[in-house]
Amino acid sequence: MTAADPQFEIRLAQSDRDLMSAQRLRYAVFIEELGGDGPLVDHQARLEKDAFDPYYDHLLLVDHHREAGELDYVVGVYRLMLSEGAEKLGRFYSEDEYDLTPLRNSGRRLLELGRSCLHRDYRGGTAMYHLWNGLGEYVLKNRVEILFGVASFHGTDIDAIREPLSYLHYNHLAPKELRVRAQEPHFQSMDLMPADTVERRRAMVAIPALIKAYLRMGGFVGEGAYVDHEFNTTDVFLMMDTARLNPRQRALYVGGGRGA
Repeated sequence: MTAADPQFEIRLAQSDRDLMSAQRLRYAVFIEELGGDGPLVDHQARLEKDAFDPYYDHLLLVDHHREAGELDYVVGVYRLMLSEGAEKLGRFYSEDEYDLTPLRNSGRRLLELGRSCLHRDYRGGTAMYHLWNGLGEYVLKNRVEILFGVASFHGTDIDAIREPLSYLHYNHLAPKELRVRAQEPHFQSMDLMPADTVERRRAMVAIPALIKAYLRMGGFVGEGAYVDHEFNTTDVFLMMDTARLNPRQRALYVGGGRGA
């Protein structure tokens, strides 16, 4: 998959070097920026990796202007697993945080999204459009019906984000038949303020850009947040059911990813 802009290329990781470049970007974002850590993180080589990486597809945004660098040419990444991949592995990554029984029982074709990030120098420009466009192609090719994954607020101070969490709970909760729930004992209720005291504009300002992008595309959230002290984040479950997209949302997303 190649983006129209010759500076960028969208492709699945094709080599160990591609994967390492993605892990280098993940280290810069999740470890250096957000203060996370993990048992397989390689601080000396600056690689954020885990035991799940070998089982996933890694969708890369490559900047050809950076290819002269050793491992700095991947500037955007999504980690992807289809239903059949989870069957082989026995689980999805996000099952550590959320009970996915409603999705597994739906009989729908699933795609888990994870480790989504952009290099800090590429945020707010066309890079996210290219990455989203590549994801849209992947979804179409693999006939995906439900996309899901977790997205994060930085930090674990729940009081500091009680308004945006409450806004998500009251306005974007997933339909009951597809509503997953955060695992105990990390479950954190999201209805932290009375609904009539939540101010939409203020709440939206505090919601991370990636979550807002999914909401614009008709996304829903699961029940409860997951407080991840290891990664220094508070995670919410996001899902998008392609059958529930209205014509405008479908054109934006399935038609080429122009909504991000």
